[in-house]
Amino acid sequence: MTAGATAGAGTGADATAGAGAESASASSGARPAAAARGRDRYLDLLRSIALVRVIAYHLFGWAWLTVLFPSMGVMFALAGSLMARSLKRPAPGVVRDRLRRLLPPMWAFGAVALGMLFAAGWRPDSVLGLIHYVVPIGAPPFPWTIGSESGLLDKTWAVQAVGPLWYLRAYLWFVVASPLLLWAFRRAPWPTLLAPLGLTAVVGTGLVTIPGETGNAVTDFAVYGGCWVLGFAHHEGLLRRIPRYVAVSCAAFLMAFGLWWASGHLGPDGWDLNDIPLAQATWSFGFVVILLQYSPSWPELPRRLAKWDRLVTLSNNRAVTIYLWHNLLIMATVPLLDPLYSLPFLQSDGAVSFLDSTYMFWMFCLVWPLLALTILATGWIEDFAARRRPRLWPDGGGKGRGRRGGKRGARRGR
Repeated sequence: MTAGATAGAGTGADATAGAGAESASASSGARPAAAARGRDRYLDLLRSIALVRVIAYHLFGWAWLTVLFPSMGVMFALAGSLMARSLKRPAPGVVRDRLRRLLPPMWAFGAVALGMLFAAGWRPDSVLGLIHYVVPIGAPPFPWTIGSESGLLDKTWAVQAVGPLWYLRAYLWFVVASPLLLWAFRRAPWPTLLAPLGLTAVVGTGLVTIPGETGNAVTDFAVYGGCWVLGFAHHEGLLRRIPRYVAVSCAAFLMAFGLWWASGHLGPDGWDLNDIPLAQATWSFGFVVILLQYSPSWPELPRRLAKWDRLVTLSNNRAVTIYLWHNLLIMATVPLLDPLYSLPFLQSDGAVSFLDSTYMFWMFCLVWPLLALTILATGWIEDFAARRRPRLWPDGGGKGRGRRGGKRGARRGR
């Protein structure tokens, strides 16, 4: 048994962690009062939903999830808003801080992934390619198949585990380009906002073909560039100045165009928008516009969502860790579940059939405790990278109890 979806370069679009490079997020331009209070819990909630959706997509491979919630576009928009806020400081320092937050968690994952690859007998064609495991300016090398059919992991485990690192490359490109993009946005907001959609129409439809990984990188930058700049628009207050009915109507029209385009350009997985760049770009752009137009800018989660408060905080504080490791952990559930077939009380045809039919469900259940163990083991690297005191389980529980203990019990909120 294997996970239901691979995450090759340029597709894992459903990965998510961009905004995790800095876990706080408040739109000071559009909501100055909320920004003054600290975190915007609405944006934190969106990031957490995106992470869960990413894991579900990479496990089950359901194409419709890319339409239901375009996680990658949402995450790039949140990261863009964060970047615009931070660029009130000198740009070189901001870029350096972002890279410092991103790279150490990646190095830890890369060390494990490369160790597994080398142990399995893989050797890169060029040692220079390994630099992308250190600074992801391009796609890191990995074999498309490795091992044997009888091995603990599926032969495509390297593609599924390492392939999603394309996201770190895209995030790095956006971070480095942000000072120039924000400068352009402030002088010509609409051309800067819409230019990535135009670029996607050129490089994402076959009109102009750029070969190799350079083409993949340019396409990723174009597809999600509009969402990144939408983060600028959210922070700068541009979206708030547009009448809601105008913004939502235009967004709905753009999303309808995306679905129409997708209907005539379905890929091998049908309606998986990750295979259809122009559809992904337009659908994600419109979806993000609506989410940010209706942004309530919560200083804390509303009462009906308060029970998820700690998980939202934890997932935001460990977004990079969750993104980096989740695919490898999905595959790690297979050697843990396969021994069940050898249990004496599961030898009947009915029991085997039941286990076969529910295997993916058990993988989904098992990946969460594995993620929890990984957060405990490696999550502190995110704190180290951010120059914070290392924390094993940063869900904010202790702080919440101290601030609200006499009023609402043990519930916490950041």
